[in-house]
Amino acid sequence: MMTAHTIRYYAAATLAPVVLLALGAVFGGFWALLGLLYMTALAYSLDALTSFVRTTENGEAENGDANALSVVLALAHFALLALAVWALTAGHLVFWERVLVFFGTGLFFGQISNANAHELIHRADPTLRRLGTWVYITLLFGHHASAHPKVHHRHVASENDPNSAPLGLSFYRFLPIAWLGSFTKGLNAENELRARGRADDLHPYALYIGGGIACLMVAGIIGGFGGVVKYLLLAAYATMQLLLSDYVQHYGLERRTDAHGNIEPVGPRHSWNSPQWFTSFLMLNAPRHSDHHAHPMRPYPALELSADMPVLPRSLPAMATIALYPPLWHRIMDPRVEAVMDAPNLD
Repeated sequence: MMTAHTIRYYAAATLAPVVLLALGAVFGGFWALLGLLYMTALAYSLDALTSFVRTTENGEAENGDANALSVVLALAHFALLALAVWALTAGHLVFWERVLVFFGTGLFFGQISNANAHELIHRADPTLRRLGTWVYITLLFGHHASAHPKVHHRHVASENDPNSAPLGLSFYRFLPIAWLGSFTKGLNAENELRARGRADDLHPYALYIGGGIACLMVAGIIGGFGGVVKYLLLAAYATMQLLLSDYVQHYGLERRTDAHGNIEPVGPRHSWNSPQWFTSFLMLNAPRHSDHHAHPMRPYPALELSADMPVLPRSLPAMATIALYPPLWHRIMDPRVEAVMDAPNLD
């Protein structure tokens, strides 16, 4: 069993790019390049270089440390997002430096901020859940805080979940289905709770939409019309990466239905996983996805991998990149999906 000091590995992996990307936004040049390389080439190289010997951590014992890191990452997200909008509009960087800052910070928001917000909205503490919700709101994807726990976790790997892609669907066809479907189904879920008298006075969607408008106004204060445009592009890029993760982690996997029309419970074989060590630290164990669906409230240090969980051939970020090229994606993944779905149900 690992002790509390192992949270430092997650902290080192996730906080180092905050420093590099912030320096890149202010000074450009080498720092902007280094921030982007950290989020891409370095992460992939470290995954391939060696395997980090890991055992499952005592997530409950380390819950305080894990939550503290999540709070720090959320606060860093807010500061880095404002800094990125400023850097992209202030005029102190040349064009190629702005390109590096955009993609470097965009990858951070899409891979680390999204993974961290996902952790926070699953915590029992309402303050932590609100903090995670606001991370999503600043990325103009606030409704994910409703749709993810109330729709995705309930209907994952079925036709009722807009964020589970069926076999043969490309990411580009999945993207609008997932965004619009999660928005409407999340809204329906919240309205049903309100109809049963199990909701707060303020409708969550009023917060998501009103908060998003407020964020656009702040972007306008920081950078004028150009700041709003750059902010919209950053939010779109980050959201695309979240939806890429959903696409990759559930592609083609379906829960079986028996002769009576009853759907099987969610099991290990209904999510794709990746064991690579560095990107697992970088994304707060998001690639250990089957165990997360089995235990949604389990803190990220305690998530496990087992032999009965489907495994991606490459890391989650690498497979998300491949998903952008549908012919290659289908050639790699479709046979693997069929092998998993044809295997006996051992859940």
